[in-house]
Amino acid sequence: MAVYTHVSAEALAEFLTRFDVGEPVSSKGIAEGVENSNYLVDTTQGRFILTLYEKRVAADDLPYFMGLLDHLAAKGLPVPPAIKDREGREIHELEGRPACLIQFLSGVSVSHPTAAQARAAGEALGDMHRAVADFPLDRPNTMGVDSWLPLFEKCGNSLNDIAPGLYDDLGFALDETLSAWPAEQLDRCAVHADLFPDNVLMLGDRVTGLIDFYFACTDLRIYDLAVAQTAWAFDATGRRFDRAVADALTEGYESRFPLSAYERTEVMTCAVGSCIRFTLSRAWDWLNTPADALVTRKDPLAFWRRVKVYDADLASRLKTLA
Repeated sequence: MAVYTHVSAEALAEFLTRFDVGEPVSSKGIAEGVENSNYLVDTTQGRFILTLYEKRVAADDLPYFMGLLDHLAAKGLPVPPAIKDREGREIHELEGRPACLIQFLSGVSVSHPTAAQARAAGEALGDMHRAVADFPLDRPNTMGVDSWLPLFEKCGNSLNDIAPGLYDDLGFALDETLSAWPAEQLDRCAVHADLFPDNVLMLGDRVTGLIDFYFACTDLRIYDLAVAQTAWAFDATGRRFDRAVADALTEGYESRFPLSAYERTEVMTCAVGSCIRFTLSRAWDWLNTPADALVTRKDPLAFWRRVKVYDADLASRLKTLA
């Protein structure tokens, strides 16, 4: 979550007249994240999240995201569906951006997850993958494996401004990973593709919400698990790996959706791919975030360092990971 587009009090009040949600009481921009503009909105009838979709989220993709949330909510999963206006519409326009008013879910995102919390997150991800077995819509992964080389080339030698030698090292690791990417016969389904701890709401060890589905797409099921593990099992710097958290998340997932021996092997390749994907996207944001944006930039190297855990042999051949 972030704030790129300012919404005036007057514009918000007019927007809310389309819904049966009461009168506005307060609103506050949410600075975390890098994708969309988000506001916490309190009204006389409840609390909501107002999301304005910025350039990275295409308006044409919103029916997929909203359809997935509606599907998961109907299956009983703890997801935040968009609020429909009096005419049954979920997708609107506000301040020149596509916008949705979204149900607020209780709970907090944990900064230092325990093994028990990671297990609960793994169970929730497995439940999601089971629930989408009959989800009819399809969306290519715009940040999937086919996008990594073009994004690497867009970043170019500016990567060396982040760390000397990163351009050569990341290019080598990318070539190695693309050549080893899992075969297409692995299961594909609707995936979250961004299930970081800050996209999971919890009360104690219980998951109360899965949020921010704006990278959701059709991709390898085990890639979704790999993304979650690389996000949950490290500290914020990417230097400290917590094996207990990693194992608990995978065990929780397998309690809902068992993996084959081949899938367990390929999760490691997908994990390296996840590290590269988030290194690249964070690098691009680091190099291109507007100076006046109310947004927290995230360290690209925090994911690059994780490669050591998943492929020590590869890391040994990289100067920036030596």
